[in-house]
Amino acid sequence: MSFHHPMLLGLLALPVILGFWQWVRRGHPLVLPFDHGQQRSGHFLRIATNLADTLPALLLAVAILMLAGPRRTAPPLDERIRNNIIICVDVSGSMSQAFGTKGNSFSRPTGKATRFDAASEATKQFCLFRKGDSFGLTIFGSEYVHWIPPTPELSAIVGALEYIRPGNMPGWMGGTQIANALYGCADALAKIPEGDRAVVLITDGASGDFADGGDRHVAQYLADANIRVYSILIDGKDTPGAGINTISAMTGGKAFTAANPATLQLVFDEIDKMQKARFKQVTADWVDYYTPLSLAGLGIAALYALCLLGLRYTPW
Repeated sequence: MSFHHPMLLGLLALPVILGFWQWVRRGHPLVLPFDHGQQRSGHFLRIATNLADTLPALLLAVAILMLAGPRRTAPPLDERIRNNIIICVDVSGSMSQAFGTKGNSFSRPTGKATRFDAASEATKQFCLFRKGDSFGLTIFGSEYVHWIPPTPELSAIVGALEYIRPGNMPGWMGGTQIANALYGCADALAKIPEGDRAVVLITDGASGDFADGGDRHVAQYLADANIRVYSILIDGKDTPGAGINTISAMTGGKAFTAANPATLQLVFDEIDKMQKARFKQVTADWVDYYTPLSLAGLGIAALYALCLLGLRYTPW
């Protein structure tokens, strides 16, 4: 226990002096008319009475301690180690191809469900479920654009997905350069000093810059920066290519294939289990701690009130 105003503790000398005076004072001797009586010394009664009359001094001590502001440290808190996750989305023209059936929750008003619609809806659900983490959004085709840096404001990610549709992209974004985009994501995550770092790559095709060991080079670059890559290939027919598998395996992540919208949601659920939230203990702040002193004061006051019913010195 500590105190907000420790200088007030010097006033505890007052109840100590009051209690000492109660035990050493002689009082006012009184001659009683007992003829030939054999009276006891009253030694034990005097001790009991002095103890009762010491209670006000104890009550004063409790009052001084409460004025000094008792406090203690709160129990240690578990602080979540924030995951910094960049959603790296392919916005090349092929992401506008039909995916799933009409009438899904992610379908456009026209009723056409595309690969991008499915990826967008699953991304929203993933971000909203993992509250407490920071998410960034990077789009890529032939080049990449960091649309939103990692932020805990999930509404920014959800709102941005409506503006990055493949149909809105310029012609020079039509290709697929995955390694180039991953280098950009790694550089963006390297600027974040704390927390775990990961990239969720969403694409539907092979990359043009995986040749000549490009996949291994970018995988090693990401692994050295302690960045995991979870890759999702949105394609109902193929399995993840060797380049995507290599990058995910070398960085400690995993590659998935989503053959339909339902599978895509299961893939994100699996990623959520793999990228677990971690916690660390942090020292808590000081908090007021009046409870024990309040209970002690109430108990002393109640006991003194009972003692006044009979266990006290008479005024005469």
